[in-house]
Amino acid sequence: MRILFVAGLLLPMLLSGQESRDRLRFVFYNVENLFDPFDDSLTADEEFLPAGLRGWTWSRFEDKVKRIHKVLVALGDWEPPELIGLCEVENHFVLHWLVSETPLKKHEYRVIHRDSPDRRGIDVALLYRPGFFRPVSYQCYRVPDQGSCPESTRDILYVKGILNEGDSLHLLINHWPSRWGGTLESRPERLAAAGLLRHILDSLFMADRQSRILVAGDFNDELTDASLRDCLGVQRPGAHCPDDALYFPYDGPLTGRPGSLKYQGRWYGFDLILVSGALLQDQALCVSRDGYRVFAPDFLLEDDPQWLGSRPFRTYRGYRYQGGFSDHLPVYIDLFTNGTQPSEPDR
Repeated sequence: MRILFVAGLLLPMLLSGQESRDRLRFVFYNVENLFDPFDDSLTADEEFLPAGLRGWTWSRFEDKVKRIHKVLVALGDWEPPELIGLCEVENHFVLHWLVSETPLKKHEYRVIHRDSPDRRGIDVALLYRPGFFRPVSYQCYRVPDQGSCPESTRDILYVKGILNEGDSLHLLINHWPSRWGGTLESRPERLAAAGLLRHILDSLFMADRQSRILVAGDFNDELTDASLRDCLGVQRPGAHCPDDALYFPYDGPLTGRPGSLKYQGRWYGFDLILVSGALLQDQALCVSRDGYRVFAPDFLLEDDPQWLGSRPFRTYRGYRYQGGFSDHLPVYIDLFTNGTQPSEPDR
């Protein structure tokens, strides 16, 4: 049985003391295989068991959770982000442990999560601080299976909420099918996910052309791929940005820009944050047109002896445990609630 979990009940009552802040930070982070060490008979999680190929133990799980906590605190300049999208989390238990059994507990994060049909049991989720964000509705959308690959993938998580007691925001958290088996061979699966996301966006724009929408995820595609370029029509911010289009809020060059994942010596920009045009206008809630950032402090990186430079410091290198963080770097953007768009999003 698949259950939608929201930690805490009577959500409207949680915001009776809602805080107001001019700048709120949204983070997306692929935490790479955040599994508990317990067997789930309904999923293929055998690798991440004490007797599995990776020797995944309780102490290693606890260490990984502590490391994710360290990243999130550092991302908020020691004030944890108000909104966090995650992917590659196994279940509600690991999310509960992250927000309840680390120092994040004092910030009273709530969790929105549902088990997806992914074979390995990995899901997407949203963490939020109830003093700054009040969810009013949420839904998980099932990506249709493709004939070339009948294996189900992660759902798209949709959450509508209120920021600072008045500004509405639509959030869509994604983790599209991987390129495992070949980029061309797996492309139809990502196009299917893009088609579903396009349908959700069209529905939101039909209801309100000025919908303020933030789309984030590990897309396993880059902005130049057909799924993002053609199906979603992602654009760069220009002099005129229609409200009902999708934009990548970054002014720098696409080639050579900071990437979030390194494979065979090349950095890839799979982890993205996209926004609707309404969020680029000078109004009550907005983002900077150059607000997208990859978070890459030294502690998240290690030397890359094969390809030179640096690479993300992973929990495992192959099957060798090295106690790192993830094969992805987190990305973030700031939401401004006073109608201004500073050129520098840093706190």
